[in-house]
Amino acid sequence: MGKSKARIFRKGIYDQIPKMTREDAIKFAVDELKKSDLSEAKKLITLFSLTAEDLLEAGASYESVIAIKNIFG
Repeated sequence: MGKSKARIFRKGIYDQIPKMTREDAIKFAVDELKKSDLSEAKKLITLFSLTAEDLLEAGASYESVIAIKNIFG
């Protein structure tokens, strides 16, 4: 495969993966907790090593954070 074709493939792969910051992950995890989608929230919490305090400060309810307290260590 030529250099150009390889470069085009890599560019396409990188364009498909959105870049997410820690702040975005916190907001998204809180939104998922509010919608009661615990699986997506757990994935983000473990990936970004979020703490219960981070989620509570961002607006998550105390009950939803307590429901997943086992993944906080």
